[in-house]
Amino acid sequence: MNTRRNGFTLIELMVVVTVISILVLMTLPTYYSKLIRDQIVEGSALANLAKGPIAARWAADKSFPVDNAAAGLPVAELIVGNVVRAVSVQDGAIHITYGNRAHGKLKDKTLSLRPAVVEEAPVVPVAWVCGFASGPDKMTVMGQNRTDIPKEYLPLNCR
Repeated sequence: MNTRRNGFTLIELMVVVTVISILVLMTLPTYYSKLIRDQIVEGSALANLAKGPIAARWAADKSFPVDNAAAGLPVAELIVGNVVRAVSVQDGAIHITYGNRAHGKLKDKTLSLRPAVVEEAPVVPVAWVCGFASGPDKMTVMGQNRTDIPKEYLPLNCR
């Protein structure tokens, strides 16, 4: 007697569902970290408002603005975005504080962008060092790094 089977058994379906569930669970941490990194990148775009005045000040008199007012910027709490609560300048370094609609792992965390300069040649453009990254060769990194975001969430150029 030859029996013809159409379809799958319940056991075969359960095995397929289990395998798919395991694959989804393996990819969730990667997706989760990418979401946080994307928000960090989105928020760091607000630093562009401060980069120009800071670099201009360095080119003009080899010094950095001590705060937002000296850089010609509004107070830190008025420079905001979807995921950024404040952007402050302190001795040339730009500190981005995350909040508003940022992921819970970013709330009240800070990312610092510090200027790197060639002190003997102020005509060399200012380079910006993100977070825990090291500065370019032959350049001096200025300002304090107040980054407190865990390294696994930072973009590669900030680690």
